Amino acid sequence: MGHTLIEKIIMKNVGADHVEPGQIVTVNVDRVMIHDIFIPFVADKFEEMGFKKLWDPDKVVLIYDHLVPASAVEDIRHFKIGDAFVEKYGLIHVHRSDGICHQLMTEAGYAKPGDIVFGTDSHTTTYGCVGCFSSGIGYTEMASILGTGQMWVRVPETIKVIINGKLPSNVTAKDVILRLIGDLRADGATYKALEITGSTVDAMSVASRMTISNMAVEAGAKCCLFKPDQKTCEYSGVEPAQVDWLYGDEDANYCKIMEYRADDLVPVCACPSQVDNIHPVAEIEGTELDQVFIGSCTNGRLEDLAVAAKILDGKETACKLIITPASRKIYLEAIEAGYMEILARAGAIITQPGCGLCCGRAGGILTDGEKVLATNNRNFLGRMGTSKVQIYLGSPATAATSAIYGKITVPENC
Repeated sequence: MGHTLIEKIIMKNVGADHVEPGQIVTVNVDRVMIHDIFIPFVADKFEEMGFKKLWDPDKVVLIYDHLVPASAVEDIRHFKIGDAFVEKYGLIHVHRSDGICHQLMTEAGYAKPGDIVFGTDSHTTTYGCVGCFSSGIGYTEMASILGTGQMWVRVPETIKVIINGKLPSNVTAKDVILRLIGDLRADGATYKALEITGSTVDAMSVASRMTISNMAVEAGAKCCLFKPDQKTCEYSGVEPAQVDWLYGDEDANYCKIMEYRADDLVPVCACPSQVDNIHPVAEIEGTELDQVFIGSCTNGRLEDLAVAAKILDGKETACKLIITPASRKIYLEAIEAGYMEILARAGAIITQPGCGLCCGRAGGILTDGEKVLATNNRNFLGRMGTSKVQIYLGSPATAATSAIYGKITVPENC
């Protein structure tokens, strides 16, 4: 019997010849990420546990992204506690307004293929795009890792997802993961690993794979993994020989196998107010919008801004459009490529890199009765303003096209 990709990562980490689903193992953590919302709770718990030093300051990353720039006076408390923790315990890797934590963790090379990484955010599953076992944890678990460098995990079962063929010209990775979540439902992959394979995935960029791994947690997944390839190696700065062991065996024990034909897929949206409430865009076309948001750790990357710029080139928006790049690096690349000028001329409001509207702190929150189409990962009640805001989730292509008409519209070629 062979092994799944997640089993191989755990086996290599703990030096075992075999692990199986349900088994409890203690892994050696390669890197952790803490963001600004959680740093006060992590710091308090770390000292309450009696630790005097970090297990390895080089393996800890602190990122200020949710609360910057501050939108409430109490946000300053998080910055002060975070800065004090950095000074006291000698943190080396600290990012202040450089972008969203999940973008930076792979972009800056903190999360590598084959690594085991934990973060204080549920969308830490994002790093599976490069074949890294990454998952979100709470502040108590994070404090424990900071002191010991270890974490217990239960080896998850794996759902294998096979997607073959060429995607239609108006269908993107966002449509793929929304369709998958709709089929699995919000709890269909609870504490399971998703292993995404097939010729469609092989053709995807690393950025597109990030979109899929980012949202896997919306079906309850513990992680979402892609086999590294040449694109992964170039992005992560590793040699192919270092990652040639990272694949799921054909005879591995998968608890479920799901197969899709790429040409059967269509643009879809998650409708209010659950991420698994999936409908084809054609079914809800014409829904009036007050605002469109393109950004977040799901879809704020360069290829997303490129799609939006292509669609909006020479056109004007009919409703408010907010653009938030996922990182400073992406922001600068988009300026150099001319995307930002196109978007600005179309009427877009362009904000600094960060989480922005996705976490509902700032950057365009809405009020009762308003509707927004956004490219981020959650549309729960109260996520982007009051509990009476209606949030639709879609691809950057759907979002940009809809901004032109001020209503949900099926995108054409993107």
